[in-house]
Amino acid sequence: MNKYFLLFSFLFAQFLFAQSTLSLSEIMKGDEFIGHQPENHRWSIDGSTVYFDWNPKNEKGTSTYFWKKGMQSPELLQNDINFSELNFDNQKQFETVYYIQNGNLFSYNKKLRVHKKVIVTSGRISNLKRSSVSNILFYQQNNNLFQLNLNDFSLIQLTNFKQGKPEEKNDKDNFLIQQQKELFQYVNDQIAQEKWYEAKDNKDKKVLPKEFYFEKVSMEQLTPSPNGKFVSFRQSDYAPSNVTKVEQFITADGYTKSSTARSKVSTSNFSKHKLGVYHVEKDTVYFVSFSKLSGIDVFPEYYQEYENLKEKEKTEKAIVMQAPVYNQDGSLAVLEIRSQDNKDRWIVQFHPETATITELDHQHDEAWIAGPGIPGYAFSRGTLGFLNDNQTIYFQSEASGFSHLYVMNLKTKKKTQLTNGNWEVRDAKLSNDGKSFYITTNTTHPGNREFYKLDIATKKMTPILTKDGAHEVEISPDEKTLLVRYSYKNKPWELYVADNKSNTKLQQITFSRAENFKKYNWQSPEVVTFKAKEGNEVYARIYEPKKQIKNNAAIIFVHGAGYLQNAHNFWSSYHREFMFHNLLTDLGYTVLDIDYRGSDGYGRNFRTGIYRHMGGLDLEDHLDGKQYLVSQKGIDANRVGIYGGSYGGFITLMALLTRPGEFKSGAALRSVTDWAHYNHGYTGNILNFPETDPRAYQKSSPIYFADNLKDKLLMLHGMVDDNVQFQDIVRLSQRFIELEKKDWDLAVYPVEAHGFKETYSWIDEYSRILNLFNETLLDK
Repeated sequence: MNKYFLLFSFLFAQFLFAQSTLSLSEIMKGDEFIGHQPENHRWSIDGSTVYFDWNPKNEKGTSTYFWKKGMQSPELLQNDINFSELNFDNQKQFETVYYIQNGNLFSYNKKLRVHKKVIVTSGRISNLKRSSVSNILFYQQNNNLFQLNLNDFSLIQLTNFKQGKPEEKNDKDNFLIQQQKELFQYVNDQIAQEKWYEAKDNKDKKVLPKEFYFEKVSMEQLTPSPNGKFVSFRQSDYAPSNVTKVEQFITADGYTKSSTARSKVSTSNFSKHKLGVYHVEKDTVYFVSFSKLSGIDVFPEYYQEYENLKEKEKTEKAIVMQAPVYNQDGSLAVLEIRSQDNKDRWIVQFHPETATITELDHQHDEAWIAGPGIPGYAFSRGTLGFLNDNQTIYFQSEASGFSHLYVMNLKTKKKTQLTNGNWEVRDAKLSNDGKSFYITTNTTHPGNREFYKLDIATKKMTPILTKDGAHEVEISPDEKTLLVRYSYKNKPWELYVADNKSNTKLQQITFSRAENFKKYNWQSPEVVTFKAKEGNEVYARIYEPKKQIKNNAAIIFVHGAGYLQNAHNFWSSYHREFMFHNLLTDLGYTVLDIDYRGSDGYGRNFRTGIYRHMGGLDLEDHLDGKQYLVSQKGIDANRVGIYGGSYGGFITLMALLTRPGEFKSGAALRSVTDWAHYNHGYTGNILNFPETDPRAYQKSSPIYFADNLKDKLLMLHGMVDDNVQFQDIVRLSQRFIELEKKDWDLAVYPVEAHGFKETYSWIDEYSRILNLFNETLLDK
């Protein structure tokens, strides 16, 4: 009798405690439930005021707020003009700065705080540059650069680039023209008059630069040298892309609407680019040769695995170059070049006077180039600039296996590594005096974002903000005060100010959390590590239930984006999932959120662990995570589910289709099912290209393993997804139908794109996911 009483008491206690005070319909409101956090924080140009975007009243969108010392709380900015230091980063030394707004040019006097119109015209201007001469400005209008003298406001057109091709003159007379000239004096008089006017017109035109025509190419990145003697430009010939279409079914007029979306990954997307230099004094255009770059004609190693590529004739790689970066006096310039297969990155010295280059640094990676300060896409610019000595450049490189900060003197060509260790420099900003960098790093833990001052001469790092969490720092113009956006694992982003000194203290100026959010005791999930089979240390967040309600079932969450970090110490961009995981632990589940191979924050080798096989080591990390749960947390190996969105949905599919029986069930949201149908930049980095490396695509795409489905699968997808398009899930569904598979369901969301917007869609989606796990993981 006593035994049955104890059993009843245990079951009753589980029923009593395994309830959550959290409502799925409330937490799926996202920031409406949490409280809208401040973003885009910045300083006024004089450093007296901070500006940021905020929505504390839960309106339709954000508005600009401001705060200054002495105010009790931030206030709504009542006018449209708010100038931040970011707008004038290259004009700090000038009392009057210039800016472009709505295609027109304005000035702002810092001392008088007065704005003036300078050029207001229907022809929009852009690309404002300040000369090394204080009274000279450069700006772009259409495809040409203009030089404005701020003393006498004289305006000179520096270039005369024209779209199309010059008119062809036919100097040869046909029979009738020759006959008319022979017969009629009137005709000869008219011709003579036309020639006189043409000669006069040409004489007047000599005031303008010579016309240079470009046809079937884009003129991009027009960049004047600070002394105005040279203008560099990029001519880009983009291949016509075979775009995809996205169909919208819920429309205002009742008719479907078709929208153009991205192309699919292919070598046919490679484009052609040329770097040109216009010599202002000589009125001549030159083009730069890149044929002597090291490795420019070396094929990647995987070519040796394919008979049709082994003996391919050597050709120069498709490359793309960024606009040159000049020192302050314009005497030296450097630029960055990337191969379009993203396996090479060159930093070169640029000599505009001769239209030549000198190679300074070459980084090659058989996988792909990336890392903090080194964008993972060929068309992006990395960290690159000059120190105040006008002859030393700084840049970031993964040469050591982690992204670190380097300097190189252009006269001696000596390269020096300023930071070192198994951590990364996430951001770097040169101090006003040019003697230090302010750097954001993850020195103390991969999941932190700390802030230091780095002395260039001694390489000493002075800690300023180092507590666990993330610090997004903007420095005041005089470098005395810090504006900090800070968050922790269970504390959303807020704004703070602090003195710029070692181990400073934060003063909070925004309070964004909603009352209902504050009522719940949110977990601060522990960041744990476990060993992968081949020895790598893998980081993960673990959410654990109270012992009295633990049901010995577990759910593994797979973050998306591939190169993203989620097992960190700050507020997650997956805030709905964070709250959902708290709800799951209230119901007795254990949740593991893994930073698998390919995730951000752990260096080059971890990042490239998925090269040529997505669903390989990254999936193995989840299987090792499951083993950790079983061996260390007492989880039943037969009651583990898995879910995730985007890349997380892809891993869920690969788990169920390539390792059947490992997971009882899985929910795959907005999942890639065939990488040959995804975008060019992201996919080409990791799997190369379908035309050159088809094996990588086949072993990485769930659709090829559809016949292995045995476990319960729920798929969910937005029908207007222009990223991972609806076609992806339709194609896999058709495979399941043809293979007569039964253990799968598909939920579609007619108005949702890749990132869901509507609360009712989130509620429906996560209700289905919760029901799936309750039905498949709990003892019946």
